[in-house]
Amino acid sequence: MKAYVFPGQGSQKVGMGAELFDEFQDLCSIADSILGYSIKTLCLEDPEKNLNLTQYTQPALFIVSALSYYKKMKEGAPKPDFVAGHSLGEYNALLAAEAFDFETGVKLVQKRGALMSQAPEGAMAAVIGLSEEKIKDFLTTHQLEEIDIANYNSPSQIVISGLKEDIKNTRPIFKAEKIKCIPLKVSAAFHSRYMNGPEKEYRDFINGFNFSDLKLTVISNVEAKPYPSTNIKDNLTKQISNSVRWTDSVRYIADKGDVQFEEIGPGQVLQGLISKILA
Repeated sequence: MKAYVFPGQGSQKVGMGAELFDEFQDLCSIADSILGYSIKTLCLEDPEKNLNLTQYTQPALFIVSALSYYKKMKEGAPKPDFVAGHSLGEYNALLAAEAFDFETGVKLVQKRGALMSQAPEGAMAAVIGLSEEKIKDFLTTHQLEEIDIANYNSPSQIVISGLKEDIKNTRPIFKAEKIKCIPLKVSAAFHSRYMNGPEKEYRDFINGFNFSDLKLTVISNVEAKPYPSTNIKDNLTKQISNSVRWTDSVRYIADKGDVQFEEIGPGQVLQGLISKILA
């Protein structure tokens, strides 16, 4: 069996999609008209240094991963048995499953990125070497109740999320306990309670769209199990403030038998995490 996985924020880099934009000019024109700028110029040149800003990163990654998937299908690759995406990547998984078309996907991620970029100033950090239970105990013991767990990336990598000052204050505490804590290059507290405002606005926006029944099995970040066809909007909305259960999602797929995972889109971040999860 085959599972395609799609990356989220953090996998972007200048030069991504270089081999795709000329091949899929019609789709790029659609994207450009929605976004109001050239997606090719942003990804290949990034002249205004916008690529790492959430409101630009999300459409860029979605589009490059979408074109990567279309190229794979165009070359005759078989449809996968499962699809999953990390955070933003879940939109690519749903696109592959034909929940919506490319144009709708661009509109959804453009709005998502814009709303998430307007959230209160926050921060995130990857904690290395602590299990889920230990990190929860750690946060409770040190009275860090304002910090949320954003991503369960692997058994040994969990990402925390919170207001900028709160995350900054955790670093000496982790250091004193000899626990590795790596700040992430983000400007907001994604997948946390601090996304409740953007989530509410996004719910109103997404309700204006109609989705189709899924043609592939899509694993939900929120539930770590297959999407119910009738609950796509609710899942996508909740995903903004809920934890990404990547470890459980990968294990769910792996438990179905002999599954080969393949990352579609820029980078190999997810392949690395999957190797750790299945080790």
